[in-house]
Amino acid sequence: MSDCKPTTTPFLSGIKLENGKDTPLVDCTLYRQLVGSLLYLTHSRPDLSYAIGAVSRYMQEPHELHWNAAKRILRYVQGTITYGIHYAANCSLNLIGYTDSDWAGDNIDRKSTSGYVLSLGSGPICWSSKKQAAIALSSAEAEYRGVVNATIQAIWLQHFLSELGINVHHPTVIWCDNQSTLKFCRDPVQRQRTKHIEIHMHFIRELIHDGIIDLQYCPSSEQTADIFTKTFTEQKFRFLRDRLRVKDTTA
Repeated sequence: MSDCKPTTTPFLSGIKLENGKDTPLVDCTLYRQLVGSLLYLTHSRPDLSYAIGAVSRYMQEPHELHWNAAKRILRYVQGTITYGIHYAANCSLNLIGYTDSDWAGDNIDRKSTSGYVLSLGSGPICWSSKKQAAIALSSAEAEYRGVVNATIQAIWLQHFLSELGINVHHPTVIWCDNQSTLKFCRDPVQRQRTKHIEIHMHFIRELIHDGIIDLQYCPSSEQTADIFTKTFTEQKFRFLRDRLRVKDTTA
């Protein structure tokens, strides 16, 4: 693959990997070796997280469609091999986060995919793209579960920074693009349709009340964490990648 033709995105928009069973089976050992190697890249390349997470769901019985999707990621890496996270000097060390969810995005089990990114200063230091363990009954619930995951990680980072001597004296702002989720967090009235996520709601509300977390709204067009939940066209993908501060380090 060293002389392969580079691509501009790691995942072709519109491709449904769940349709892979209509294509021939491939060597599962070779497939696992490839995907296992790609997983290491997610530690330094957040723009690869969703694509690699998607192909890793088919380790047990990979088909040709899944194999081609994994090779496309290699082609994208070939074209962006000099890319990395850009951290600017002399930036204020403010911890902020973005969280988003793709409700019922998996056509097989209808589970949602959540993603978040937490940035310190000018670049991301922690990110995740993961399918939720339980089925969400609404888009608001899917978003809420994503907010909980991002909040748990933000609290851990606050404690870790404190051990390093970096004290956070203001709430960590987490940006979410779902208005219903924001209302759930701030409205003390418990409604029947949200009783099944009551524990999560009390958890978030207490953190907001104590000034540890500040949940804010951002338009979907500016939601950086969108890149962790679904595929995009080349133009949209590049826009989100730039917001992640993943750039050509030689430029």
